[in-house]
Amino acid sequence: MTELSQRQKYDLKRQLEELKACRGKHTELISLYVPPTKQISDVTSYLRNEISESQNIKSKTTKKNVLSAIESILSRLKMFRQPPENGVVFFVGHKSIGSDQTTMVAFVVEPPLPIQTFLYRCDSLFFIEPLEQMLTERELYGLFLIDRRECTIGLLRGNRVELLKYMTSQVPGKHGRGGQSQRRFERLTEIAAHEWFQKCGEKASEIFLAEPDVKGILIGGPGPTKRYFNEEGYLHYEIQDKVVDLFDTGYTDEYGLRELVSVASDTMMDLKISQEKKVMKRFLREITKGDNSLAVYGEHFVRKALEMGAVDSLLLSEDLRKYRITLRCPTCSYEEKKTISEDVLETFEPPMCPTCKTPTQMEITQKIDIIDELSELVEATSGKVFLISQSSEEGDSLKAAFSGIAAISRYPLKLV
Repeated sequence: MTELSQRQKYDLKRQLEELKACRGKHTELISLYVPPTKQISDVTSYLRNEISESQNIKSKTTKKNVLSAIESILSRLKMFRQPPENGVVFFVGHKSIGSDQTTMVAFVVEPPLPIQTFLYRCDSLFFIEPLEQMLTERELYGLFLIDRRECTIGLLRGNRVELLKYMTSQVPGKHGRGGQSQRRFERLTEIAAHEWFQKCGEKASEIFLAEPDVKGILIGGPGPTKRYFNEEGYLHYEIQDKVVDLFDTGYTDEYGLRELVSVASDTMMDLKISQEKKVMKRFLREITKGDNSLAVYGEHFVRKALEMGAVDSLLLSEDLRKYRITLRCPTCSYEEKKTISEDVLETFEPPMCPTCKTPTQMEITQKIDIIDELSELVEATSGKVFLISQSSEEGDSLKAAFSGIAAISRYPLKLV
């Protein structure tokens, strides 16, 4: 399957978030998947038949809403002579807005990858599973941490670290006895360690065999235990064959998974998360350079750098949830732009126009996701966009310390 770009994944992810938020009172939300090979005339005939079937719905309100949704899709189908290259998906229906009220919503999505089968579904939720599958990361690595005390199993899915299993052992520690008693205790300890390694190997094999897309296994841990575990063949042979390398880590718990990915990304440059960490480390190095720094951060200064066409690499947090809105006065046509967060937008009241002699409330004339807006600005000057996840310390710092927006410029800038 073709790999999606960062922007394609982000845009699809945001669309799915909006669709997930829609809830119907009853089965009043229609999802229609039209593959590129399907004739529009066949889809129209199918929907005409659904209109006849919907006449049997007992609830008058539900019947009315379903029929209006089908008619809405039929009117939109007239805009297509044939399906787009990857097909098209319609999400139409009445979503609940509280107080026993509903409102009609309609989304037309042209997916980034081809739709495989024709599908019609009427439910209280939009059916988005086929689109969610398009977001599934194809780059998948198994993560395995082991010592005599702990074992942690996880996955590196693209740039996201997932904890799957954490276990602790009952292997005895060292003791100060001597003579025969000590040798007997050491034998018991080695037996307990062998049983612990068997348990860990079986669990890891079970988990990784259930993930057929795993490209490789990264094994980490402190000291020589990980090497002994790997060489003694405690893993299933199919999983053993996928072991990429062994890495030294100071931890074998959940934090150790991030540490393992961080260590591995320094040597395995093809990892997606390695590319993120590389550009973030470059940005953080630039911050320390003083007057000759190429680091730019803060929305205000990044926008100035973009206006100058001086941005080489734009760094945006994947979890940035903000919009750039345009406010316009209907009386004097005065315009201004604001950046507001997604949660504020829901209750945002446009201000009064600052230039009109008589008080006039401004109107929102445009709303665009800030990641899309800034990405288009940098791409227009041949810059690069990096969407940084919060799966690493560098990603955390971008969101927490720099509000999710930063850049590396082409040359040092004096911005005020």
